[in-house]
Amino acid sequence: MNLRAIPRTAVDGYIRLVRLPLDTAIALLPGNGTGPRAAASLAVDRADAVARAVASAVIGDPVLREDAVRRRAAADERRRALRLRTEAERKAERADERLRERQEQTERERQEARTRADARRQRADRRREETKRRAGRTDAQRRATTRRAAAKRAQTVEERARKARLGALETKSDALREKEEALSARDEARRLKEAAGRAKAARKRR
Repeated sequence: MNLRAIPRTAVDGYIRLVRLPLDTAIALLPGNGTGPRAAASLAVDRADAVARAVASAVIGDPVLREDAVRRRAAADERRRALRLRTEAERKAERADERLRERQEQTERERQEARTRADARRQRADRRREETKRRAGRTDAQRRATTRRAAAKRAQTVEERARKARLGALETKSDALREKEEALSARDEARRLKEAAGRAKAARKRR
């Protein structure tokens, strides 16, 4: 091992030692590829690359500097990937939210359609019931009108029959009166004739 490898190994070991509790804590954070765990891990990797770059400049180790450059490039690449995944997740969440909104809107429209259909059915039922009631009232009115007309016709017939009976009674009464008058006239004529006969007989006796 050359002399430069010794400080490089010491720097690597020190950085790993410092990272150990951080990596352990990061492993407990939520997230899988994105979220707090990925962001914290990326921050520690970038700090690792910066520390190695600073150490390489201090000790003048090109190998450590190249390692720092690779780690920094890898961290940048991971940062871009994390940004893309985060953006993709946000887009997916927005798409899910829009889908949920469309589904809720569809459900609301379906419910409103059901409500309108129920209202139409209820109005139709009420119209049918009202039509039945009107028909019943019309039929009852028609029957009542028929009964009134029949009663009026019967009353008219009875009135005519009554007038006819009165007319017949009046005719009979007139006939009886004329008969009585004729009998009275005949009796009066007979009485006058008898009186005239008695008067004539009396003159003869004188």
